[in-house]
Formats: sequence, C-alpha cells, structure tokens
Amino acid sequence: MSAIVRLPRLQRFQMLLLLTATLLFAGQGTLALQFERDTVVKHAERQFGREGGRRLNQWFSALDRLAGASDARKHLDAVNAFWNTTIREAEDIVAWRREDYWATPLETLGRGMGDCEDFVIGKYFSLVHLGVPPEKLRLIYVRARVDGRSVAHMVLGYYDRPEAEPLILDNLNQAIRPASRRRDLTPVFSFNAEGVYVKGGHSGGVDRITRWQEVLTRMRQEGFAP
Repeated sequence: MSAIVRLPRLQRFQMLLLLTATLLFAGQGTLALQFERDTVVKHAERQFGREGGRRLNQWFSALDRLAGASDARKHLDAVNAFWNTTIREAEDIVAWRREDYWATPLETLGRGMGDCEDFVIGKYFSLVHLGVPPEKLRLIYVRARVDGRSVAHMVLGYYDRPEAEPLILDNLNQAIRPASRRRDLTPVFSFNAEGVYVKGGHSGGVDRITRWQEVLTRMRQEGFAP
C-alpha cells in the first residue's frame, strides 16, 4: 500500500487481508530477528550497491547501541526516529514499480525509500530484535486526515499490556503518542500473530499465506532468521 492513498483502496486491502489473510508467524513462537551481519551486508551490496550496504550498517549500529538498554520507551523512540529519518517516503509505484509491495527491512534500506507499510515492517523487526515481545505489537490500518482529506494508512501500535492504550509509531508524525492523542487517526482494524482485531475485539485468526509470508521468505533468502 502506498504511504498515502485514497480511501477506496483501503477497502480493497481490508478485503485482501481478511479474505486471503497473512499468516503472521503461526507456529513460530516468540521471535527474535537473527542474522549473520557480513552475509546480510554482502547481499545488500550485491542488490543495491555500496550505499544500500551503508544504510544497512547504520541500522545494525543503531540496534547495537540499543542492545543493552532495558527501557522499552527508549527502544520505541530510537527505532521510530531511525526509520523516520533514514528512509524517504515514497509510494510503491515509485520505489518498486508495483502497485502494492511489502518490502523487507533490507529492501527498504537498500532502496532508501518506502511507504507506510515498509516503515512499519522495519520498526516491527527492529523492536522484535531488541527483545520486544511480538504480542505487544500490532500493525494497524487506519484512516488518517492529511491536508483535509481522509487517506488509508498503516501505523505500528505498542501495547505495554493487553488492555493498555497503544502508543503509535508513525512515519507521518514523528512524535510517539497514545492513540487517544492521535485524533487524526481512525482505526479500521489491526492484526498480529494472535489474529485480526476490529473495533478493539478479536474477530478471528489470520490463516494462510500472502504478503507477510512472502516478506518472511525473502528475509530468509537475504540471510535473516525471522
């Protein structure tokens, strides 16, 4: 999905996710993003050149600096800032010459650009690598008010407790704020490894494979163990 798209496309993506649903880590348990650094950097350089490898190393260095910190909010702030300042916002048709493409973190860093979904995927895997439990994170589709119009958008939600109000990580707004303070966003549905959620309630499991499974497959080919 493009970083900013017109509202009617949201309905199409909602149907896509609900009907052909992405298999989010089913049967994989608690995740930690593992990788052999040299192998991954060489892959990035072959595909995207030295500049792509440089941005990937920047990501690894940022993760290294955060590795010893136990403060979850510090992780959120640093990860959100890294992706929002390192990656340029661009629609899929510009970045990948495709109408809809979910990029791996390596692909997004290699290309140096991405849309809202790519920002969310990069932030998600950064936090998982740093030890944030995947069940505390949700990928949230929203309607966002931008320049007076309603657009389809994706953000990452962090839930300190299952019943807690989520903190929102977003590439359109640099500040991490509780959902109640993001009045420009109207949630449509969210999803994670445990299922799909509509209006705050669990509406069923995510079963079978689409774009997320493709992301995981490509990450393994790149040298990651998600």
